[in-house]
Amino acid sequence: MPARVAKVDRFRVVVYLCAAANSDIAGPREECLAYAGSFGWQIVDVVEDRVGLLPPEGREGLARAVELVEERKAGAVLTPWRSMISTIAQEYDEVARSVEKAGGFLHVMGADRARPHTPC
Repeated sequence: MPARVAKVDRFRVVVYLCAAANSDIAGPREECLAYAGSFGWQIVDVVEDRVGLLPPEGREGLARAVELVEERKAGAVLTPWRSMISTIAQEYDEVARSVEKAGGFLHVMGADRARPHTPC
């Protein structure tokens, strides 16, 4: 009798984007989708905050992304740049810890670079 092979589910992520209300973030969104696809990750949601410079704790979208990790619907929050979480190291670290406490991790695709949107 052949041995049963356990089914392995794809790793699930939630994409998080943040910018000013009038910013075009279609490019970063597509970059995240392609990046996740290159690893075979399943995207469970794309969450956007359009609130500009609001601190992380005041963003509903970021709270929703962390909630998806807490609910085990995603194993990580994927974002293109650290500045979409916060330009302040202490705030960024607090968000990373909250994602870890929820049971996942915060994954940043790349280093911040000059771009046309206003970071959160």
